[in-house]
Amino acid sequence: MAKKKEESNEAVIPEAALKGDKCTSCKVSIANDISAVKFPCPNCGKHTVIRCSKCRKIVSKYKCPLCGFEGPN
Repeated sequence: MAKKKEESNEAVIPEAALKGDKCTSCKVSIANDISAVKFPCPNCGKHTVIRCSKCRKIVSKYKCPLCGFEGPN
């Protein structure tokens, strides 16, 4: 006889929250931010830049900790 699946009361935690992804500019978690983006540094490509929707909207500056590249513009 097949075993009945146990119902779990555990909440599903988004992957971003588990990894602790935070905005490079303001250090806020991007766990529930559907407009957040991740991309490699435009200069060195070795560091992943993470931008929350608010910092993207107000065009907040970010700095790559590896090569010192500052963006946007």
